[in-house]
Amino acid sequence: MHSTANISRFGDITLADRTMVGGKGGSLGELTRTGIAVPPGFVITTRGFELVLAELEKESPIRSRVEALTLHDLKGIRLLSEELRVRIKGTPLPPDVCADIVAVHAELCGPDLQSPVAVRSSATAEDSEEASFAGLQDTYLWVKGSEAVLEYVRSCWASLYSVPSISYRLKDRIRENGIAIAVVVQKMVDARSAGVMFTRSPLTGDRSVITIESTWGLGSAVVAGEVTPDRFAIGKITGQISVREISDKRVQHLPEENGGIKHIETPEELRRTPSISDDEIKSLAEIGRKVERHYGRPQDIEWAIDLQGKIFLLQSRPETVWSGKEKAPIARPAQNPLEHVMNIFGGRR
Repeated sequence: MHSTANISRFGDITLADRTMVGGKGGSLGELTRTGIAVPPGFVITTRGFELVLAELEKESPIRSRVEALTLHDLKGIRLLSEELRVRIKGTPLPPDVCADIVAVHAELCGPDLQSPVAVRSSATAEDSEEASFAGLQDTYLWVKGSEAVLEYVRSCWASLYSVPSISYRLKDRIRENGIAIAVVVQKMVDARSAGVMFTRSPLTGDRSVITIESTWGLGSAVVAGEVTPDRFAIGKITGQISVREISDKRVQHLPEENGGIKHIETPEELRRTPSISDDEIKSLAEIGRKVERHYGRPQDIEWAIDLQGKIFLLQSRPETVWSGKEKAPIARPAQNPLEHVMNIFGGRR
């Protein structure tokens, strides 16, 4: 798999390439080059998006019309969002971009092209130290076949103009000329368990602990807030698991045979059973410490454990809630360890 102007493989990119591969793509490159287990894949660079946008701008303005909106004009935002998303989804991909995607997807998935992949938006301004675009652009899971990948690439591009994404940029006065979107395509992990991990307490900001949320099946159930996950806290220095909160995990997300995700009831015998073992908690914590050391700051990490018990990282982004507040003192250790695992986060991607 060779990188081109249209395609970058994970091993060839770092966060320094964010303008071409977006925040998510750059992070996956960093993790891969650090030796962290990441599902293999590639990034469709911003070049394709910019070519399509340039063609559409010849017909009528896009970026200037978004910047002309005001945050309180909800109707105007909604109408422009609908118009732009239809235009982008309906525009054919440039032939060279299309050919490169099809070729590299075939290399990744093999001759039958049926290995499932995730197709994930990667905006150039997302997952920076100052801001996070988490949940604002689209992600599609368990996608099969090159035609479906091509369709969802356009959908990811179009999601840069979703109502939440436009509103976020207006609120933060982010200039449209500085924004573009790449698309990550990577093999899916057939997850036995999955979830998120914070290398500091999401509630108190305490940097001496790592907190982990987990559930059965795919992590999209946790990300979407459709299941109350198991929650754990482990000391970075001591390695002691100070919190072990096992929830009633009523639903789980599993792959559909022909592509996509199904939501099913969790079997009774698994509902109140821990979704990860103590050894897996400690392994995750060690990986979290390694990633935090690499980036030099607390991280918000998505992970999955496959059916053979191997741990993969799906994403790592800077923790922004406490880092944004923290201009002076570091938060004191919590007296009650349970304070570390309250789930205060909503939607993610």
